[in-house]
Amino acid sequence: MITLYNAVSDGLSRADWLLSTLARAIFAGTLLIYFWVSGLTKLGDGILGIFQPSVGAYAQIFPKAMEAAVYDTSQLTMFHWAVVVAGTWAEFILPALIVVGLFTRLSALGMIGFVIVQSLTDLIGHGGLEHPETFGAWFDRFPDSVIMDQRTFWIFLLIVLVVKGAGPLSLDRALTRLSHNPD
Repeated sequence: MITLYNAVSDGLSRADWLLSTLARAIFAGTLLIYFWVSGLTKLGDGILGIFQPSVGAYAQIFPKAMEAAVYDTSQLTMFHWAVVVAGTWAEFILPALIVVGLFTRLSALGMIGFVIVQSLTDLIGHGGLEHPETFGAWFDRFPDSVIMDQRTFWIFLLIVLVVKGAGPLSLDRALTRLSHNPD
């Protein structure tokens, strides 16, 4: 029995492709559409909506500033606009790069930063700290808080991609092969 266990363990230890490939597949199945739909809510009207975010985009990202400005985006600064546009684009671009496996480590690192900022905005800007069930706690019997439980799993999944890379079924791997065999 120990020999069988060791053989299976050794085989899994050599299956580096498995962890990174599954991490990207799980990301695609659980978070890709979440982020894309969130990004869609931030687009303004028409084709230029990618440069002119909706009022809701500002309210989601800068809730207290928007409240102070009585939801008039013209009272906000160029900094607010740049952050909202960059955040909106990030919700489309970074998840897509992760799913296709292009610049995966950098994209996953960017998503980790995004999730941290998203969580801080939810806690501080949207008042999540006032609702203990939203913030949650580790080592309690409830595994369903939005911030401490769910987003910790998101970040762990992204850390796997930062450490392991995209795996063999990725554009990263194809680019590596091309750069080593330019002929």
